[in-house]
Amino acid sequence: MSSSFGTLFRISTFGESHCKGVGVVIDGCPAGLPLGEEDIQPQLDRRRPGQSSLTTDRAEADRVTIISGTENGRTLGTPILLEVANRDQRPGDYGAMADIPRPSHADFTYQMKYGVRASSGGGRSSARETIGSVAAGAVARILLRQKLGLDIVAWVSSVGTIDASGVDPAALTEAEVDRSPIRCPDPGAAERMRRLVADLKQAGDSVGGIVSCVIRNVPPGLGEPTYDKLEARLAQAMLAIPATKGFEIGAGFAAARMRGSQHNDPFVNKGGRLGTVTNTSGGIQGGISNGEPILFRVAFKPPATIALPQQTVDFAGNPVILAAEGRHDPCVVPRAVPIVEAMAALVMIDMALRQEYRKTWQWSGEQGV
Repeated sequence: MSSSFGTLFRISTFGESHCKGVGVVIDGCPAGLPLGEEDIQPQLDRRRPGQSSLTTDRAEADRVTIISGTENGRTLGTPILLEVANRDQRPGDYGAMADIPRPSHADFTYQMKYGVRASSGGGRSSARETIGSVAAGAVARILLRQKLGLDIVAWVSSVGTIDASGVDPAALTEAEVDRSPIRCPDPGAAERMRRLVADLKQAGDSVGGIVSCVIRNVPPGLGEPTYDKLEARLAQAMLAIPATKGFEIGAGFAAARMRGSQHNDPFVNKGGRLGTVTNTSGGIQGGISNGEPILFRVAFKPPATIALPQQTVDFAGNPVILAAEGRHDPCVVPRAVPIVEAMAALVMIDMALRQEYRKTWQWSGEQGV
């Protein structure tokens, strides 16, 4: 199983949804970074279950503990182990479903691949696994702010057929996003989204949505063509998040309907540096950042766990009627916002460190390498 991500800044996550705990090992974090649990906890609070009436009723504080890798509030350059205990475990909620591959879950595919699976809560395929990524992403964001002044903000731009409008990615802040429990900065759309999600939770159904993200103050030159292009790594990171089904950057799929004259981003002088008039490229050209804000969107499917009765079969092929008894989110996008930001941060810090390494070892003529 692949549970590691990154090259120079590398993480390895661990844990299942109903085991004793989940977490992450971070390898490659530079020494001397001021870091305490209080620096990581706010992002876990944004991700945790039970934070509003729109999310799952599972009650978890998700308090992070730094097990290793720091001393006197600073990183040592050694592996950092971050752990979060699972407190509100209810594996009994899944007893009746032990022999049933739940529709659109990973039960069937995990069983076929490994010959065994976690029988409660989805195991590693559960969104509970993202705790490690969010914790590691919080560390990455501190480094990015210190090294580059880089800023990452994600928001809910649609739920079902309800779209946000009037959002300015250049000025949007995390505080503005978090004012609404649905994490949409358009107040009118946010209220319609909230009502829809609340109604579906009451009805035992679910709905999908889109999370948009902007990465600002990105220097030109980040990305490693050909196979580690910046947008390729961002796409991999986003599609590794549970429940994701689509990724687009810049104009995205709309670019397929455009003329070159419409899609091209002409260059201009922006206060002594080259920049582009438009940003249909989404801040990346040729797999390398061009210095403009990086803009992308991630599509999330409706949560597969629903309380409505579904006609399906068990592993023996016998027809059954399944109605989930476990706790679930009627829509994942409000809690996905910090996860998207974290995965983006992990990509960007890894690319920044790789670029820094490249410059350090660049051919200098007289001195060699």
